[in-house]
Amino acid sequence: MQCIAVINQKGGVGKTTTTVNLSAALAQMGYRVLMLDMDPQANLTVHVDKRPDLESHTMTSLLVEDEPLADLVQPTATERLFVVPSDTSLAGVEQVLANRIGRETILREALEAFPQAQEFDFVLFDCPPSLGVLSANALVAADRVLIPMQAQYLSLQGMAKLVEVIQLVQKRLNPALQIGCVLPCMVDARTNLSTEVLREIDTHFGPLLARSRIRNNVKLAEAPSFGRTIFEHAADSNGARDYEAFAAEFAAMVGAAPPREAVAAPVTAPAPEAAAAEDLPAEEPVPAEPAVDALPQDGTQSGTGSDDAAYEAGA
Repeated sequence: MQCIAVINQKGGVGKTTTTVNLSAALAQMGYRVLMLDMDPQANLTVHVDKRPDLESHTMTSLLVEDEPLADLVQPTATERLFVVPSDTSLAGVEQVLANRIGRETILREALEAFPQAQEFDFVLFDCPPSLGVLSANALVAADRVLIPMQAQYLSLQGMAKLVEVIQLVQKRLNPALQIGCVLPCMVDARTNLSTEVLREIDTHFGPLLARSRIRNNVKLAEAPSFGRTIFEHAADSNGARDYEAFAAEFAAMVGAAPPREAVAAPVTAPAPEAAAAEDLPAEEPVPAEPAVDALPQDGTQSGTGSDDAAYEAGA
């Protein structure tokens, strides 16, 4: 079982969209995947057609009431894909746990005591857009970090702080933690800005930068409103093809074993003629460029916006 923290303290960069659709793509490849919604906004919970206001067994139950993880896992409409939902009460966890010794290790201990742990190939944590106790729990429990980044200048700000926090967790709480991948999201290949930002990310992270690109895609923005993954909502869209390609690349990057359950047919089929009507902008390959100056090291921008809202703005 590999535990992946999907994190970036800036909001609106594609964390929830990536967590849901990467998990769904891995599940359709034959892997068994568990998603944990660590964000009080509960966007991931809504994305898989759950009602946060009606859920009584959530991440709050685990972190505050020490309820076993096995009692919180729920199936989704996608085969082999499961979720532990969130609700707004998770926002108060920081204050409740303020004086609790070992509060950063609660999630790791819950996973160690999870009797069905070996039944899952991947566990993905959808982290909030902050670096508080919720994100700390995810980083302490994780094997690797996946960092979605919007291909815009402001997304570069605060990356130095995030890397600093990851290194601090490595030093004090989780020596095995490593950055697994940086994923460019909402890429507009027609603009010089996207190209320049990708060059700066490549300069700083090198081989950790994913070769896959998640393009601006209106279907990715629509899917959460229907409570569906992109593969349920529009399996022939560029958004589905992008996440399918990234799932294959990511599984190879982390050295995942072959899936336990073989899947005969591919998740999506090529449909290039639909690109102009569906994508904003129309698909174009991201050109390779030589490296330029290193990533800025002095910004600490953070945010609290919804990850899916930026897709809607781009669409």
